[in-house]
Amino acid sequence: MDWNRVEGNWKQVKGRVKEQWGKLTDDDLDQINGRREQLEGKLQERYGLAKDRARRDIDTWYDSQTWH
Repeated sequence: MDWNRVEGNWKQVKGRVKEQWGKLTDDDLDQINGRREQLEGKLQERYGLAKDRARRDIDTWYDSQTWH
């Protein structure tokens, strides 16, 4: 998985992230700034997910996107 695409295009990608995980605030998205570890942490915090579940959910979301 090439997460660099997400980091490099965060301004465009964060709208897709917000569509997927609506509990994330604009401030959360600014803090995440494309960093996967930050996204995992915010999903754990906002949705009460375990770390491995957050990681799987991100992988599933990433794989469903049309950029790769």
